[in-house]
Amino acid sequence: MIVSTKGRYALRVMVCFAQRGGEEYIPLKEIAEAEGISQKYLESIMTTLSKAGFVDAVHGKGGGYRLNRSPEAYTVGSILKLTEGSLSAVSCTSQGAAACSRSECCNALPMWEKLDKMIDDFFEGITIADLLKETK
Repeated sequence: MIVSTKGRYALRVMVCFAQRGGEEYIPLKEIAEAEGISQKYLESIMTTLSKAGFVDAVHGKGGGYRLNRSPEAYTVGSILKLTEGSLSAVSCTSQGAAACSRSECCNALPMWEKLDKMIDDFFEGITIADLLKETK
């Protein structure tokens, strides 16, 4: 499993919002400059986060984005699953994957499933608030 820039940038942005307190709307341009992310690329990430209900968005003058929950309510796992689609280590265990013809006799399948559970448990056990504590 390799986390893409989309997943990494989404986490950075969510931490950025949490650092600022989450009360005021932050314009896209300001976020892009602060995080060193292309405004166009960030727009696609923010659309994903907004459509999923992770952030509130206001368009027009004075608009921008902000968290709509406390930093403790966002897990790293939920953000990565949203942006990455899957955190599976191998394709045969990812949700929606085509059935593997060897799944009935695959001796390695239980290991891959255990790894997927470990990854999920790890990322679901870390919140944005935890990431803020780590950086202080």
